[in-house]
Amino acid sequence: MEFLDAPPLPFYFSPDHEQFRASLREFIAREITPFVNEWDEAETFPRSLYQRAAEMGVLGLNYPEEYGGTPADLFYQIVVAEEFARCGCGGVQASLNSHSIALPPILVAGSETLKRRVLPPVLAGQKIAALAVTEPSGGSDVASLRTTAIRDGDHYVVNGEKTFITSGIRADFITTAVRTDPASKGAGGISVLVIDGDTPGLTRTPLKKMGWWSSDTAHLRFDNCRVPVTHLVGEENHGFKTFMNNFNSERLFMSALACGMAEVCLKESVDWTRQRISFGAPLSERQVVRHKLMDMTLRIDAARTLVYDLTYRIQHQLDDPARLVARVCLAKVQATQAMQFCADQAVQLLGGMGYMRGTQSERIYREVKVMMIGGGSEEVMKDLAARQLGV
Repeated sequence: MEFLDAPPLPFYFSPDHEQFRASLREFIAREITPFVNEWDEAETFPRSLYQRAAEMGVLGLNYPEEYGGTPADLFYQIVVAEEFARCGCGGVQASLNSHSIALPPILVAGSETLKRRVLPPVLAGQKIAALAVTEPSGGSDVASLRTTAIRDGDHYVVNGEKTFITSGIRADFITTAVRTDPASKGAGGISVLVIDGDTPGLTRTPLKKMGWWSSDTAHLRFDNCRVPVTHLVGEENHGFKTFMNNFNSERLFMSALACGMAEVCLKESVDWTRQRISFGAPLSERQVVRHKLMDMTLRIDAARTLVYDLTYRIQHQLDDPARLVARVCLAKVQATQAMQFCADQAVQLLGGMGYMRGTQSERIYREVKVMMIGGGSEEVMKDLAARQLGV
């Protein structure tokens, strides 16, 4: 089925994009894919992979050269998402790329001193960065967060909890959402602090998960952690918008990743049904099976077309910002629903093998829900989109 590898559209992906894609594909096939089963069972992967990914140029994409990065457009991020999906293991990419949601607030609003301290070692793969927003009491509802940071001289005293934090155990820098004005409610009084991983009073507990086994996921507790005021990102009490803007890029990346994961399920299904002989003929010759494969293809194409179109519109500022936010939310819903459908159909088509650990479809089936929940659940996405569109 050659249609599974359609040629890139030139107004989306340039020859430079495709050259980078080819190099990244070879890197992932050599350095990651052969080991994902082992890493999943071990619930971790080697820390050295960060430095190798940095040398490949993955970690520094879309960051200024003065911090060790490489300026790049949004379609390079789409390439990263699509190629990492090929290994069929979301846990590796989740932790390896956790800096992509932890560093943007620092890059946009941090002091030059803070940028120089954090960005270069993370982009070089020497340090790990995490984002800590979600709390046990309010999920991803930033306006309801309870973790406080009270000014005490040259420090903030931080108390509270964060949960479901990707790279939470190993992170050297934690970009944290805190309430610096406890009297404020809702979006007011929220700030961004960078908290060092070795700060006294910070305890980290690993979490067991349905999927993303190889990803480092943690519950964090801050008990009178003293954080220098110089670690404040942007203006005190005005951090809410920073986090909201950060979510948009995360959701777009997740949409592209979900399309890629769905395609992995489709490809494994095609390979299996061609090889599997049932009642004297390959499964792929059965009409009901062919219909399932085409249903999968239809959903992938629809979701991916939306993601590409939306990325182009964002890059060229071709729509109202509120409408773009709404469409990003809906793209994540569309793409993760496609991933869910394809994972379910793939496991069904593989039969008993689809239920066995070691197949890509089995792993992706376990990882569907974190993609549908992470960055904002389907229900939150639809509600946010409706509000952005004035519904």
